[in-house]
Amino acid sequence: MTLLELTTRVTENDRLATLPIAIVGAGPIGLAAAAHLVERDIDFVVFEAGDAIAASIRERGHTRLFSPWRHLVDPASRRLLEAHGWELPAPDRAPTGRELVEHYLVPLAELEPIASRVRTGIEVVGVSREALDRTRTRGRSATPFVVRIRNRHGEVEEMSARAVIDASGTYGSPNSLSSSGLELLGMAEIADLVSPALPDVLGRDRARFARRHTTVVGAGHSAANTLLGLVELARQEPGTRVTWVIRNTQAVRVSSSADDELADRARLGSRVDRAVAAGAIELLDRFEIIRARRSGSAAELVGRRGDDVVVHASDLVVNATGFRPDLDILREIRLELDDVVEAPKRLAPLIDPNVHSCGTVEPHGFRELAHPEKGFFIVGMKSYGRAPTFLLATGYEQVRSVTAWLAGDAETAAKVELVLPATGVCSTDGGAGGCCA
Repeated sequence: MTLLELTTRVTENDRLATLPIAIVGAGPIGLAAAAHLVERDIDFVVFEAGDAIAASIRERGHTRLFSPWRHLVDPASRRLLEAHGWELPAPDRAPTGRELVEHYLVPLAELEPIASRVRTGIEVVGVSREALDRTRTRGRSATPFVVRIRNRHGEVEEMSARAVIDASGTYGSPNSLSSSGLELLGMAEIADLVSPALPDVLGRDRARFARRHTTVVGAGHSAANTLLGLVELARQEPGTRVTWVIRNTQAVRVSSSADDELADRARLGSRVDRAVAAGAIELLDRFEIIRARRSGSAAELVGRRGDDVVVHASDLVVNATGFRPDLDILREIRLELDDVVEAPKRLAPLIDPNVHSCGTVEPHGFRELAHPEKGFFIVGMKSYGRAPTFLLATGYEQVRSVTAWLAGDAETAAKVELVLPATGVCSTDGGAGGCCA
């Protein structure tokens, strides 16, 4: 290496050290990352696409989590809050999403070291390296990241960062209603009749669903919560009908289990089973959706059921089919993702939903989350790709390890500081960004 090359390398490294770490998303995991960086006196900026922090959880604020408060608060965040007189709410009580925001996330975001670094109404639309697309290697790890952002007025600008933590979640990227995973043919015809997961059918969205026929598509806990809400709405508003569409013969994820240590979650499955048996929910199983079409004011789902082609019509459709990571903004980042679940390759075997439930996922940190792009990490629900087994507690452990590594504290980063209950601590698959919280 020549003297000029050495001088250039030193200068680049010095500049990197002066730049902030960019955090994408101001939900529970993004704010936890911020809290850990505050404790380590490392500069950062948090970008939140919503008009307020935790926008996705606010959308589903009516949903009660299965996990009690003691499992929903990040340790570093708790230390910062308690230093300002905050007290943990009833540890054994499970809050709603709205309560999680109001009593924990908002007070955390309002602490001065964090509040001054959070920018809401700012969407991250791309991440790369300064003047280096993904094909160029020389000097890459010493080159700052460039984060392209767009504000609510459509204005675009760029900022430089020493590292990037993507905690943007997956709620904005629902899976397709189509059984093939591709965009549903005919979706444009019925788009105004399709609701995202977990509508507030007994509150904010009541007028839309009352006295109408709604089809809920999906086999997870968000589907179960919506189904039960619609059953109650039907009791209060005669003429309200509910159909449940699943691809298999049963919805394993919401089946009741005597082994589930979380009684509320076990009861959810039992209540859905009873509603189906009583005829309050019409079950359409083994239904593979092929396309959609509009018939007057109704949405028709066309699919296969065994060897038969079936057309199912209803007034409204709720897409509760789960979520997938939005990877479009990372096209210029060198990622190493599993071919199946789209999680970091070393993490994928630990979270495979065919093998693991929420509680059997091993604690993991920066090693399992690392990509070929040094200094870039996907954390939180987005790190799980399409696997619906995410825990907030596990996400907090992720950012503890990642922020320690970014601070140069390899020893702390490598430690495992999380012990989960034997059967997991799960919430609805919408209550906190994934199936578990």
